[in-house]
Amino acid sequence: MIILVTGAGGPTGDAVSGYFRKRGHTVIGVDKQDVDLLDRAAVQELADRVEREHGRVDGVVHLVGGWRGGRSFAETSLDDWDALHDLLIRTLQHVSLAFEPLLRRSGNGRFVIVSARAAQRPSAGGAVYAAAKAAAEAWTLSLADALKDTSSAATVLVVKALVNDAMRAENPEGKFPGFTDVNDLAAAIGGLYDRPAAELNGTRLDLTS
Repeated sequence: MIILVTGAGGPTGDAVSGYFRKRGHTVIGVDKQDVDLLDRAAVQELADRVEREHGRVDGVVHLVGGWRGGRSFAETSLDDWDALHDLLIRTLQHVSLAFEPLLRRSGNGRFVIVSARAAQRPSAGGAVYAAAKAAAEAWTLSLADALKDTSSAATVLVVKALVNDAMRAENPEGKFPGFTDVNDLAAAIGGLYDRPAAELNGTRLDLTS
């Protein structure tokens, strides 16, 4: 399979990319130094290059993320909203619009974003983060509607937060209750290929339960 991983430079990207590479798949990892995902033309050129070099794409795993928030609702900064809009929404829009035609032609394609429980249960200080995540989910579900008559699926994976070995090393006493390990996330993404696209398309899969 040909798998595109955006936001591939961090521990989560490493885990997801490694999962697929270990199983013999071709992974195209993209981080901010490779392609400016806020540049619609640059993202379209990436999609065109993937099509020229590989002829198809079988998965797009969009991992671009970030968090901003305030101590209270009244102290919310709309500058934080602007930042999260670009990170969580605009990059998603550019990637999904560029790769939707390739996913439509895939025999078993998957488009995946990682969302948070905060999108459904926002805290007072987390308004900008929760709103951005909710918008990203809505956009992805719209993509799912576009893919409903194809062999591909767009899916939202929901976590409380992610944890990796570096975080545990920095805080050896930490318990990280309810957090999802990045390797478990990678396995969950891989497992999406074991289920029919029609069963998965437009669903929110909660990895915290």
